[in-house]
Amino acid sequence: MTERREVYEALDLALRIGEVLLSSGAGAADVTAAMLAVTEACEVRHVSADVTFVDLTLRHQPSRDVPAAIQVRRVTWRPVDYSILIEVDETVNRLVAGEVTQGEARDQVARIVSTGHHRRRWAVTIGWGVMGTGIALTLGGSPVVCLLAFLTACAIDGTQLLLPLRRIPAFYQHAAGGFVATLIAVGASATDLEVNPSRVVTAGIVMLLAGVGIMGATQDALTGFPVTASARLIGGVLNTAGIIAGVGAGLTVGDMLGVGLTTFTPGAVGLAEVGVTVFGAALAAAAFAFASYAPSRSLIAVALVAALGQGVLLAVDSSGVGRTWGSAVAAVTIGAVCYLAVDRFRVPALVVVVPAIVPLLPGLDIYRGLALLAEGKDGVLQLASALATALALAAGVILGQYLVRPLKREARRLETRLAGPRMVGPFRRHGDKDT
Repeated sequence: MTERREVYEALDLALRIGEVLLSSGAGAADVTAAMLAVTEACEVRHVSADVTFVDLTLRHQPSRDVPAAIQVRRVTWRPVDYSILIEVDETVNRLVAGEVTQGEARDQVARIVSTGHHRRRWAVTIGWGVMGTGIALTLGGSPVVCLLAFLTACAIDGTQLLLPLRRIPAFYQHAAGGFVATLIAVGASATDLEVNPSRVVTAGIVMLLAGVGIMGATQDALTGFPVTASARLIGGVLNTAGIIAGVGAGLTVGDMLGVGLTTFTPGAVGLAEVGVTVFGAALAAAAFAFASYAPSRSLIAVALVAALGQGVLLAVDSSGVGRTWGSAVAAVTIGAVCYLAVDRFRVPALVVVVPAIVPLLPGLDIYRGLALLAEGKDGVLQLASALATALALAAGVILGQYLVRPLKREARRLETRLAGPRMVGPFRRHGDKDT
């Protein structure tokens, strides 16, 4: 009976860790491998794992004549908190390395999850505002545009903070955010300010797109988890449709009031200096990581990788091959750098990769498509280009990790139970030795 209880305790610990990883945006393959590594470190073998979007299942059957022990945990989605993810990841690595016992790991995970956010909520709102400013800089925005983008991002964060309290579905939350961003742009265009409101709306769109989670869906599809990938993709498509609906409604309201944003060239960005654009990308990525509760030590790494990715995008885009291919090459670069330098970052690659691709999100293409549709023209091509760019970013990050995987001997040995490269989880399985 005691042995059976210990098995259930090990499975419960693995499920609690898997819940944190999955709700933080980790891929199903990474979650599966992490849970199996935990059970193996707790000396519970012959365990199989299953991840289906909101349910985590672990099954232990040591032999055919022994009833299987099965535990299922429903994932409770919560705001992404990278500080919790990092601490749980460190606990998993220490458990796998034998530095802590199963009981100590269970106590640490319980303390980490129950402590709550370590950053003030007003500071998080400021972080989102700074992110909006960074996106405006990448679009060549003037100081007035940057200020409006800051206010827009803060206003969107307010809607994302209040609406969940009333259990409003995510679709309507994203629609409200897009509507608020467009109304602020409409108000700005009604004044005598010399400002291109398309950049303000684009900054709001990028902020909302950052939470859609298209990268996790693509990773699951590529690594053999079609059910979870389909569920995540449907959620991402619905949330993106909410953004489009909100921005479209704002454009309609502006047109009814006689303030048409489409009098500007749809999505025009002007000529931004390369240095300012790269700095804006670094600022936006670091601010996104800050607003997602990433520790201060990771912000410099995020900024550097984002600046590198933006520089690659500008270089490839200037060659005339198109922004989609430029985004793909930039994403491959980001994925490769993060996979090779994750040990120096001292954080899971996921914490660096996701913020680093935020400045590359296709908010501009979405605005272009909607603005053209509002004028009665064909904007489907621009919306299709936005979808292609989003998929290129997600697939490119994973491809970058595949390309450099042979250079990571230890990681390659670890991934014998994975369908693809790791972005979170232990980097040494229990019992592995250097050769």
